[in-house]
Parts: sequence; structure tokens; C-alpha cells
Amino acid sequence: MGILSGNPKDEPMHYGEIFGVWQFSAKAKMTLSALQAYHYHAGDQDLKKIIDDLMDQAQGEIKECDKLLKASGVFPTPTLPDRPSTKLADIPAGARFSDPEIAAALSAGVAMSLVECSQIMGMSIREDVGALFMKIHAAMASLGLALLRINKQKGWLIPPPLQLKRPEPVPV
Repeated sequence: MGILSGNPKDEPMHYGEIFGVWQFSAKAKMTLSALQAYHYHAGDQDLKKIIDDLMDQAQGEIKECDKLLKASGVFPTPTLPDRPSTKLADIPAGARFSDPEIAAALSAGVAMSLVECSQIMGMSIREDVGALFMKIHAAMASLGLALLRINKQKGWLIPPPLQLKRPEPVPV
């Protein structure tokens, strides 16, 4: 039996896995802080619900990634302090993020998370690490779909150029 043929949790992580998990944890902590700010800026209740779901997702990611890192003897990045609470009406209009801006930023963040998860899954040799990021990927894909739907419903989606007139197919 080799070093990588037992219980995955007993196997060492390689440097790529360690850095991927460390970086994802750091990103989740920064994201959680930004999500708290977006929650205060958002006026739309449907958008606030998605932000709540994304905050729950980020907290779970932090917990699971930091647990993996600590088990490998790696110190995770510190968690940022919670943002002080504020009301939307107390944020000056010129400093306030609009709901469409928030939704676009959230959509971009989810898209980046999907890519990061895929990269970590692709480099992982520990099955539990790959499985964790497959689980995160599935959750982020679901949240991305919810964001796409709300962007369409609210008229916030700015589509790329659409092909309205299709060329005739060329016979083979």
C-alpha cells in the first residue's frame, strides 16, 4: 500500500491543494465581508434573500476549508470583523450601490468561484478535497442560476450582442 491508498483524510495534501484551499478560504472571507456590505445597500427583497444564501454559502466554505488547512498544519487567513449594521436610508445616494450593480457583482463572483472550484477539483489527488469542491461547485451553480433568473425578472441583465438573424445553414 502506498501513501495515497488509504483514507483520504489521512493522506497529505500536496502544495497545489494546500494553496488552492488556502486561497479559496481567503476569498470566501473577503466575499463574506463584501456580502455584508451589499446586504445593507440592497433594497430589493429577492436580492437580499440571495445575498443571505450567498453569506450562508461563504460561511460554510470558510468552515470547511479552514478545517482542512488546520488538519494539515496550515494557518488559514484571519477572518475579517463583521461590518457594523446600517440602514439603507442612512447610506448617501452617491455612495450607495444600486441593486443592478450588486446583482452584476454577485454574478461575476459566482462565475469566478465556479472556475476556482473546477481548478481545485482538477488538481486534487485527495478525493475528499475534490469532493468538497464539487459540492461547493454545485451549490454555486444553483446560486448562479437563481441570480440569472432574478437579473432577467428585474430587467437588470445586460446581455451581450444577440444573434437575432441566423444565417441559412449550408447544405453538406
